[in-house]
Amino acid sequence: MSRPHTIKAVTLALPLLAACSAPSSRPPEQPAAASPDAAPPPPATPGAGKGARLPYPEAAKRPVANEYHGTRVVDDYQWLEDGSSPEGQRWVAAQNQLTRGVLDALPMRSAVRARVEEILSATSANYFALDDAGGQLFALKAQPPKQQPSLVVLRSASEPATERTLVDPEVIDPKGHTTIDWFVPSRDGKKVAVSLSEGGSENGTVRVYDVATGKETGDTVPYASSGTAGGSLAWSGDGKGFYFTRHPHAGERPKEDMGFFQQIYFHKLGAPEKEDQYSLGKEFPRIAEVELKTSESGRLVLASVQNGDGGEYWHYLLDASGKWTRFADLPDKIIHARFGSDDRLYLLSRKGAPRGKVVRLAPGKLDLAQAELVVPEGEAVIQDFLPRRARLYVQDLIGGPSQIRVFDLKGKALGTAPIPPISSVRQLARAAGDDMLFRGVSYTEPAAWYAYSARDGKVTKTPLAMTAPVSFADVEVTREACTSKDGTKVPVNLVRRKGTALDGTAPALLTGYGGYGTSVAPGFTPLWRLWFDQGGVVAVANLRGGSEFGEAWHHGGNLTRKQNVFDDFAACARHLVDGRFTSPERLAILGGSNGGLLMGAQLTQHPEMYKVVISHVGIYDMLRVELTPNGAFNVTEFGTVKDPEQFKALYSYSPYHHVQEGTAYPATLFLTGANDARVDPFHSRKMAARMQAATSGSAPILLRASSSTGHGLGTPLSAQIEEQADVLTFLFKELGLGFPPAKGEGAPAKGESPAAKGEVAPAKGEGAPR
Repeated sequence: MSRPHTIKAVTLALPLLAACSAPSSRPPEQPAAASPDAAPPPPATPGAGKGARLPYPEAAKRPVANEYHGTRVVDDYQWLEDGSSPEGQRWVAAQNQLTRGVLDALPMRSAVRARVEEILSATSANYFALDDAGGQLFALKAQPPKQQPSLVVLRSASEPATERTLVDPEVIDPKGHTTIDWFVPSRDGKKVAVSLSEGGSENGTVRVYDVATGKETGDTVPYASSGTAGGSLAWSGDGKGFYFTRHPHAGERPKEDMGFFQQIYFHKLGAPEKEDQYSLGKEFPRIAEVELKTSESGRLVLASVQNGDGGEYWHYLLDASGKWTRFADLPDKIIHARFGSDDRLYLLSRKGAPRGKVVRLAPGKLDLAQAELVVPEGEAVIQDFLPRRARLYVQDLIGGPSQIRVFDLKGKALGTAPIPPISSVRQLARAAGDDMLFRGVSYTEPAAWYAYSARDGKVTKTPLAMTAPVSFADVEVTREACTSKDGTKVPVNLVRRKGTALDGTAPALLTGYGGYGTSVAPGFTPLWRLWFDQGGVVAVANLRGGSEFGEAWHHGGNLTRKQNVFDDFAACARHLVDGRFTSPERLAILGGSNGGLLMGAQLTQHPEMYKVVISHVGIYDMLRVELTPNGAFNVTEFGTVKDPEQFKALYSYSPYHHVQEGTAYPATLFLTGANDARVDPFHSRKMAARMQAATSGSAPILLRASSSTGHGLGTPLSAQIEEQADVLTFLFKELGLGFPPAKGEGAPAKGESPAAKGEVAPAKGEGAPR
């Protein structure tokens, strides 16, 4: 199991965007100031009354001129890029003090927080990242009241009583700041390698555990994973060692290259780390991101090497003699590979097939020109596949939602697996024989693992299913199409309570992403219950830049075509207003990471369209992003200022450079974490400073900067509660909503069922909170 290691993984950690885990019963963690000597927040903020401009901490303007291809660009706040300077830390501390003063002074904040904690605390166990080895299942399990997911092992998905905990991060770190990045069991299931990191940094050290005893073997591999290049590992067939991704160690590269130049090394169990041996990678590019897999037989190892974050790959195979062979180059457009049970290689190709086709190579025959076509390109976009002994399962995207098609190994279609409409499949996993497990989720039902029977084609929900303390039985989902600026039809998913009036008065929350070929798929978000109880509408846009409609959809929103993403989103916002779902005075937007860039573009291109903007860990200075470690990996997606045409495109939309003096900007909340390895927190600091200085309105522009978290992954659950309480409080306040909602604000009518109010506890035996 290898974790997603690009910027796109942010949605995993934003509970208002994606399904979330439960919080801890530990004392809540307030967003810490950057300076340990910062004063506590005041009980109230002077000048924060209605219509008054907030007393923003002053950020000195120190102009620095940078020149790009003859264009001179002046940056007043470049000094805020240094997060370690005492002056910068004092400024961040003052920003946090202001934010706390504003939010904590709102009477509804305590009630919102209590409801957030109540909902998340009662959410049942969530199993994800399943992997089978040695006749048993390994999984990550998020279970309230734990701060972090644990690694567990059980006999099968239908036998939860056999579960044992192998690695509990809270035993390692009772403060809850250590997290499991990823894990890989040996093929015999006797050992498991686990990458662990601290403080949301994602800079992981691999430790090896004995599965039978749960004890460490003493083997450790430092810096096998990072928040920039990610990390991966593949065991040797005999289980006596493993190949792993190794970052440069101190003294091997200049400081600025330590998060780059990933290579593949081999570690022999029982040997000290200094004896780890180089295997492959001296020819890899600086921005290589490697994923490793071992064949079921254990004889072969596959290395898929991504060229940064743009979706281009090289592929290598290590044979039984110990020889690596590169069999696919970037022009071959092989974007995914898996071993079949007979060591044949199944490949997802987009060469001449922008929606994808599955081809196959026989063992020892690595000539792509001789590859056998198994599943041709069709209308659906092939996202993943799972070969078994006599079946091939293909996971498709249909504009956002999923489907699963079933084939025999000759490519004969055998139908589709029955899954709920407008739902998504998050993972395919092996089961006994030709059977298959898949993790499914929809906007109205929590995630669950389902078993598909190859014999009769039936699907059964396993006991590894989440339950929630809220019901969405009164909620409906529809899909509509918006028309973008260039005429492109863009899908938007609308989630709202049945019978919501289309009179323009409902509050609406619009979100999207649009990048890296990452699709925004349906997901269950229990905190949306609070929004629905306000009569609110949630809109999820499937923008260009993702892969909802294949490679062409991705390429329609990357590099010099990035503006299409922003136009698509604005079209969805206009659709909500024109369709009377909401009005500009009731419309809020929310996004994170690459979706934070989207928020910044909307702020600067269409400030009049939105009332509230929530932007998590966003990118805003597109001219200097590539100077940061992970920013270099993003060049293949965004472009580089070194190229004249790409610079022109970047500068044309860079949010930081399009903040205009005297503009009345919407109420905005920027959120960031000091340990973010994917998006440098300086983006949020600079954007907040510039907007606070420029805005002519009284709507608040706030910065919430945590000193103990990162991009989102690994955030302790108690900190998630505080963050979501702040986000919802800010949304409700700025949209003029009360909490609890008053009658007429969308609250359930008197006598309405508890299920409609989202207050039904899970049935006994179905994940009720312990």
